[in-house]
Amino acid sequence: MPAYIELLAPRLGEPRLIVALDAGCGNYDQLWTTTSLRGQVAGTLSVRVLDEGVHSGDASGIVPSSFRIARHLLSRLEDPLSGEVIADFQVEIPAARREQAWLAANALGDELVRGFPFHADTRPVEEALGELALNRAWRAQLAITGIDGLPAVADAAAVMQPHTALKLSLRLPPTLDPQAASQRLKTLLEADPPYRSQVGFTIDSVSQGWHAPPVSPWLADSLQRASRDAFGRDGALIGGGGGIPFLAMLGERFPRAQFVVTGVLGPQSNAHGPNEFLHLPTARRITAALARLLHDARGDADPR
Repeated sequence: MPAYIELLAPRLGEPRLIVALDAGCGNYDQLWTTTSLRGQVAGTLSVRVLDEGVHSGDASGIVPSSFRIARHLLSRLEDPLSGEVIADFQVEIPAARREQAWLAANALGDELVRGFPFHADTRPVEEALGELALNRAWRAQLAITGIDGLPAVADAAAVMQPHTALKLSLRLPPTLDPQAASQRLKTLLEADPPYRSQVGFTIDSVSQGWHAPPVSPWLADSLQRASRDAFGRDGALIGGGGGIPFLAMLGERFPRAQFVVTGVLGPQSNAHGPNEFLHLPTARRITAALARLLHDARGDADPR
């Protein structure tokens, strides 16, 4: 995308408004504007202790488990009880964003949690809804998204596996430098490998977070009018948990532009899942709201 932005620079000029429609919404009842998105470091943690699998009865107690070593290395990054990531990957959360997160959480109520398909009596990691909103938008969080080296349960025998590999996704606060974070993570995981095992962390991808610039008065007014016209309710602000990496690039390229980041990925839409869907009534309303925003941005008065 940067190459096209550069190629088309004479035609693009200095845009007043940049709209991204790949974000989410807290509910389907009003226009939600995303105020920030997290960055990410994704990579593969690999631990090898043997050249080949051996009988677990013979080896356990002599050969260290590659899975246990991987689990120990992860505890350097994340508290295994609370899920809290160490301070190296956190930032000071702006006071305004804290306040907005609590306002959004209180407006959504239990819908903030019920939007996820929790199994049986599984509970969220926090009781306070505002803290959950801040966890998703502004605090580093680790997810294990893949594993190699272990057979399926149905195929497992009494064998100690020689190797374990885990795919890590570390979501980063919007304002944290992801390149520096990726190198810090690599150093943290590879230093002093237990039992002198072979440990490596391969960085697969790094993406920059995004923090919205201050909203101009004209845009704040336009957003509220657009939400009332299309939804019959005032709009709302929310921090996003995922990422749209090109937004940071656009922010640097067009520092005077205003941003509207919104979308229709709301409760139970399950982005990237097998049952992903779009809420069509909301899609129509957002289309109408966008028409209002573009009309206001093209007004005779300079909206800056």
